[in-house]
This record gives sequence, C-alpha cells and structure tokens, in this order.
Amino acid sequence: MLQQQTPSIWSNPLTPWAVLIGLSLIWGSSFILIKKSLIAFSPNEVGALRVGISTLAVLPILLYRLKQQNWKFLPIFFIVGMTGNLLPALLFANAEVKVESGIAGVLNSLTPLFTIIIAWLFYRRTFKITEALGILFGFIGASCLILYADGNSNMDHILYGLLIVIATMCYGISVNVVNEKLHTIKPLDITIMSFCSVGIFAWIYLLGWTDVVEHATQHPERLLSLSSVLFLALIGTVLSTIIFYKLVQETDAVFGSLVSYLIPIIAIIWGIVDGEVLMMTHFIGFGLILFGIYLVKRKSSKDT
Repeated sequence: MLQQQTPSIWSNPLTPWAVLIGLSLIWGSSFILIKKSLIAFSPNEVGALRVGISTLAVLPILLYRLKQQNWKFLPIFFIVGMTGNLLPALLFANAEVKVESGIAGVLNSLTPLFTIIIAWLFYRRTFKITEALGILFGFIGASCLILYADGNSNMDHILYGLLIVIATMCYGISVNVVNEKLHTIKPLDITIMSFCSVGIFAWIYLLGWTDVVEHATQHPERLLSLSSVLFLALIGTVLSTIIFYKLVQETDAVFGSLVSYLIPIIAIIWGIVDGEVLMMTHFIGFGLILFGIYLVKRKSSKDT
C-alpha cells in the first residue's frame, strides 16, 4: 500500500506571502539597528562585524555538513556572498552616516528594479508592462525620498544614497544568481557556503585594520551597539537569509525581491519612533512606492 505524501507547507498559496511579510518585519528593522550599531562602531566595522559574526554562527554547521557540500559551486557561492552579504553590509553602514534609517529602508525598494533588469539582460526573463510600471513607480518614489529627504535637494544625501543604490544592484545580482545557478542547492548550504567564502576576509579586516576590540570593550554605548549588530547578524542576516533563499527557490527572483517594497513601511515606522521627521516629500515618495506595489500585485493576481 502506497503511503500518502504529506503536502509541503509551500503548497499553500498563502505561505510565500506570509514568509514575505515576516522577512519584511525583520529586514525593515535592520536599518534602525545599523543606526544604533554606528554609535560605538565605525561603518566598516559594522558591515564587517555583521558578516563576520554570521560566519562564526554558521561555521559549526559547515563543519558538520562538510562532506555534503558541492565544492564545484564555490566560485558561485563566493559571488553570492560578496553581492548578497559583504558588499551590501558595508555599503548600507557607510550610507547611514548621512542617510536616515527610514530613508535607507525606502531605498531598498530599488532592488526589484535591478533584479528585473539583470534578469532581462543576462537570464532572458520577460515581464509585462504593468509589472515594469509598478517597479518604475517604486523607483521614482525612492528617488524622490533621497533627492529631497530634508525638503531640499541635498548633495550629501545624493552621494551617500548612491551607496545604497549600488547595494541594491548587488542584491539584484545575488538573487538572480541564486535563482538561476543554485536552485538545486539547499538554502541552508547556500547560506553557510556564501558566508564562509567571504567571512574570512571580514575577520582579517576587522582584526588587522580596525579598532573593533577597543570599541567593543571601552565605548560607553558598546552594549547597545553590540546587541544591535548581534541581532543584525544572527536574525537579520543568517536566519532571514536561509528563509529568503528558500522563498526565491519556491517562487522566483522577482517575487523574492518584492520584500523590498514592504521593508520601507517598517523602516519608516522605526525611524519615526526614533525621532526621525516625516515630511511631505516622504509621503509623496512613499505613496508612489505603494502604488508600485499595487501595480505589481495586480499583475501577479491576473497571472494566477
């Protein structure tokens, strides 16, 4: 007698959306945590610590699963580690020296734009005009926020905001590489291999070229910054990355990148709680992003 196979949780059409919202809550809180981490640590220390701590967290799992790894994919894991973890961590931390945490969260909405462009250029993906318009409105809204973040055009915001633009382009590369090149690899293995392939460089930099030990032991606000960067690494990076790669595998790269449209909601709320001022330009930019979400979801619902 044949045993009935238990249906996967992913067979429920609501599961991807539930995971998407959960990731948005975690990642939407990342920007205020970066802001708090910067109190005691330099931007490069925050970025490198985020990746370095994540690497230490997954290293025991790598040692346990060492024989199960497909080492021929090591160059791909390195690309994913650089574009999906190390470079964005450094870029966002440096950007938040000048860019408010809420604005940084909103700028994450550029990720779907770069995801689609890269998929179109390198992976022959096609998309409908409604989807393209939705992402375009999101891009315009985010641009409005960075160009007029304080009510006036500010060159500091533009230059530091460009760091986030580059970071979202890196995310777009990473998410496409995972979807196209690593779709047969378990999300846990993608996570541990991508972190371990770049984590060594983070620790070499931290221990050889920074004062991270002094800052972690002597700065008066070290406990706040340390707890913030620990949450960033263990929850906001390691755990959420495993879940995200699984989401991308079960859906597709563009659906996974839609998390960047929900992140601004959480990021702006945290910014307001922390005393960041919400101005008319924020409402305009945020409204354009919400309209972009509507267009993308309207396109998706018609396809199902």
